[in-house]
Amino acid sequence: MTRKTNYCLGIMVAGLLMSSCNSATTPDNLQKDADTVAVADNDGFEQIFDGKTLNGWEGDTAYWRAEEGSLVGEVTPDKLLKSNTFIIYKGGEPKDFELKLEFKITEAGNSGVNYRSEMFPGVPFALKGYQADIDGKNNYTGQNYEERGRTTLAYRGQKVTIPNTPGVSQKNAWTTAVVDGSLGSSDSLKTLIKSNDWNTCHLIIKGNHLQHYINGVLMSDVTDDDTTNRKMEGLLGIQVHVGPPMQVHYRNIMLKNL
Repeated sequence: MTRKTNYCLGIMVAGLLMSSCNSATTPDNLQKDADTVAVADNDGFEQIFDGKTLNGWEGDTAYWRAEEGSLVGEVTPDKLLKSNTFIIYKGGEPKDFELKLEFKITEAGNSGVNYRSEMFPGVPFALKGYQADIDGKNNYTGQNYEERGRTTLAYRGQKVTIPNTPGVSQKNAWTTAVVDGSLGSSDSLKTLIKSNDWNTCHLIIKGNHLQHYINGVLMSDVTDDDTTNRKMEGLLGIQVHVGPPMQVHYRNIMLKNL
């Protein structure tokens, strides 16, 4: 047998092996990937922050400003907060929507993106409602937290259903939440989030299904069947939290109503 024939046979065997390996990629695997990775598609999105001014937003300018393309929230030693404060989007009250943005936060920072929220009476620029949590140490980034409401609905890595039964908040979490599945351990997902650097956040909010993606990966998934407490539309806002001096930047804030 010639060297050329040996070479050709080698190529044929390699091809068969590759075909066999590819057959192990089942539709279930493909579906799992599709469920946990956000698709990059910007069709229909509208920029809702111009990068230069606070036009279209309302908040306390002692803590919020536009700077070099970013919406900046900052707490300084001489202006510590007594309560969480938000800058609120004034362009409507989104119902079903997708929101995309980029964020960067200092290590001591605590922030978040509120949606389907309402004004909390008696406190200036305070919101009550769902929040995509963001913090500088990435202990909570990606989870679903209800500000001034039911508190934690899903920790990072959890797929959760909130049943239509009475519950209370204990240890900063809603007691009736049912964990239906895992998206990965909180610690493993944390490794995908960059510290003090730019990350992406993508919220997909349809009906009572609430999904929070960070850097394209699904971090929390909530189906809210609690008809007493859930909200189906409301205000959109961004938070700076009570605590030590901090700074958070948001840019390329894009909204698509569904």
